[in-house]
Amino acid sequence: MDTQLDSRMMARALQLARRGQYSAMPNPHVGCVLVRDGHVIGEGFTCPAGGNHAEIEALQAAGDASGATAYVTLEPCSHRGKTGPCADALVQAGVARVVVAVSDPNPLVSGRGLERLRAAGVAVDCGLMESEARAVIPGYIARMTRGRGRVRAKLAMSLDGRTAMASGESQWITGAAARRDVQRLRAMSCAIVTGIGTVLADNCALTVRPGELGLEPEAAQLAAGRQPLRVVLDSRLQTPLDAKVLDGGAPTLLCHDQAVDVPESILAAEARCLALHRDAAGLDLAGLMGELAAQQCNEILVESGPRLVGALLQAGLLDELVVYIAPALLGDRARPLLELPLQAMSEKVQLSWEDVRKVGTDWRFTAIVL
Repeated sequence: MDTQLDSRMMARALQLARRGQYSAMPNPHVGCVLVRDGHVIGEGFTCPAGGNHAEIEALQAAGDASGATAYVTLEPCSHRGKTGPCADALVQAGVARVVVAVSDPNPLVSGRGLERLRAAGVAVDCGLMESEARAVIPGYIARMTRGRGRVRAKLAMSLDGRTAMASGESQWITGAAARRDVQRLRAMSCAIVTGIGTVLADNCALTVRPGELGLEPEAAQLAAGRQPLRVVLDSRLQTPLDAKVLDGGAPTLLCHDQAVDVPESILAAEARCLALHRDAAGLDLAGLMGELAAQQCNEILVESGPRLVGALLQAGLLDELVVYIAPALLGDRARPLLELPLQAMSEKVQLSWEDVRKVGTDWRFTAIVL
């Protein structure tokens, strides 16, 4: 066993997996490399939903994979969905050894793929670069282990922590490079959540625009071909019929108070409606996240005003903050980053820095909610 070769090939498989991050949803994006006698004979990554999984792509590229070692970032599936079991395909191809980074937390797989391989006489190793592999598919792992995907909020603010003028004017705090970066966040997401206030103020489309992604043309088209679900929290169904979120450019879900009757005009619009329980704090956000999990949403991006972000944080439903900071000052009358009515230092919300980088003229700070 060549441990250096194993590490190098798994690193390549992880690199391939990331190439599917904009298009594989709701499937986890996985990478696979086939190696024989120290040479790569085939590789692949997860195709858009309904297409080949990474292992099948690699096997087809190799042609003959007999006696090869397969390096896969996630345990090969053992069940039949829209495609056949990848574990069976590896066995039938005569693969001699399979090295897996992380076992699949999906109850339909969860060790069964590894068992099937071993039962067929294939040598199996699991756990190589596991932490790196988990970091590639955090939303999928979260949905499978806790019943909801990863929820991250995107915010843009001035250096003095303001997101909009008192009037609500907010375009544009950050520069073009930051806005392109947000397009990539959207492309990585299964759903984008906003509030009716943002829709009324900005008439936002919340779509992925391929020309603004800064990706290679083929990757950009793949990303734009799978538009994320637009989710609008609209208790009283105030979304105008000519709003961009109802333009048919992407699927839309209008979430409303269950006590509100849906008017015929909304029923005729290009959107679905979801009735949620509403109390003094607002719509049932935990219920919404459960519904999005049921719709196989792994990565959920929140693009909204300070009230909704604050509510998600207080409800314990926010995993990550992505904050773009512009070199500008908006003054003390401008709106704050989020509404979070804390009274004492002991109530502070603790975060952990994940990443800090310059994006054009702005800075992007990524923090994990502890």
